[in-house]
Amino acid sequence: MQVESTKKISSSQNQRETRTSRRWRRKTVVVWAAIIGVILVVGLVMLILGLTVFKAKRPVTTVNSVSLRDIDVSVDVFRLRVLLNVSLDANIAVNNPNRVGFHYANSTAILKYRGQDVGQVPIPAGYIGPRQTLPMNITLTLMADRLLSNSNLYRDVLSGTLPLTTFTRISGYVRILFKIHVVSYTTCDLDVDVGNRRLTN
Repeated sequence: MQVESTKKISSSQNQRETRTSRRWRRKTVVVWAAIIGVILVVGLVMLILGLTVFKAKRPVTTVNSVSLRDIDVSVDVFRLRVLLNVSLDANIAVNNPNRVGFHYANSTAILKYRGQDVGQVPIPAGYIGPRQTLPMNITLTLMADRLLSNSNLYRDVLSGTLPLTTFTRISGYVRILFKIHVVSYTTCDLDVDVGNRRLTN
């Protein structure tokens, strides 16, 4: 009788332990399922925000104004050469339309004459806050030695109009979950009235 009662007690203890371990396993599975579910929901929300609200947009660079700072022209008729020195002051603005900051690297503004690079000025690296606009004042100087071999220069100076183009390229990145590289370009065509020493467009 005692043996049977002992067996009954031990079997009931085993059943209790089995139930307890099953409950423990169920709770553990439920907790892990809840944790994984929360991680998936948070990841999905971040992905949706990253592709919609926080989608990386290219910064917008605009040329607000360009003015002629200095121009010196002399024509050597016997050698068919033109000695030219031109300096331009440009006011540009870079607008960051993103909801996060824009970090830009060292960049360059270039002065072109008929597609040829004839001057440049460095733009030092910096940061533009979310939805902010950064104004920049730069001075572009034409490097006369780069024009010595250009046959169009003599004809353009004699005609009275010198066509120039400013080109600005600013590259950097925005960080939305991870780094996204973006680049902004802008060009501005202008004509220098050599005789009156002013810009005509």
